[in-house]
Amino acid sequence: MFTGIITSIGTITAAEQKGDLRLRIACSYDMDSVDLGASIACSGVCLTVVDKGPGWFDVDLSAETVSRSAPGLWTAGNRLNLERALKVGDELGGHIVTGHVDGIGTVEGAVAVGDSLRMTVIADEALAQYIAPKGSITLDGVSLTINEVEGIADGVRFAINIIPHTAQQTTFTDVAPGRKLNIEIDILARYLGRMMEMRAQ
Repeated sequence: MFTGIITSIGTITAAEQKGDLRLRIACSYDMDSVDLGASIACSGVCLTVVDKGPGWFDVDLSAETVSRSAPGLWTAGNRLNLERALKVGDELGGHIVTGHVDGIGTVEGAVAVGDSLRMTVIADEALAQYIAPKGSITLDGVSLTINEVEGIADGVRFAINIIPHTAQQTTFTDVAPGRKLNIEIDILARYLGRMMEMRAQ
């Protein structure tokens, strides 16, 4: 489990296809405090530490994981939002995040509003029922609040605001139209949606 509060920005320094995709990620974590087998959310995807050293760790991504996450994300040089797994007693500053990608969003626009950045995102129709104004959503691992929602042909458009602090602590400093984002819907919305589906059967 995670909270969607980013604690480091990592950079992919190597990507090698060896059965699964092996990534080496440089980060600011004290890796002596990270066990092999620990979970780290990498831009919203829960991955397992399979090797480590001072200032870096390795993860393996299956073909399934690669296919369900934002295209082009897992290449050398890309920056990733990182969050270590939640520990019992930690402050829950964002919302409960599992590290499972529910869909891919596309940034439609990003404009300055005051000191903040207003970002509009397009998502598939399958996610529309789970996206509600003032609800929580995770974009590339970042816990955010949905401000506006609009149904469109074959999908949904929603808007969020990124305050300067959030931008500085994440990879959203350079967000631009066309960028693909990993979306995780709120876990409560997911289970409520499933309950409604079961009732309708």
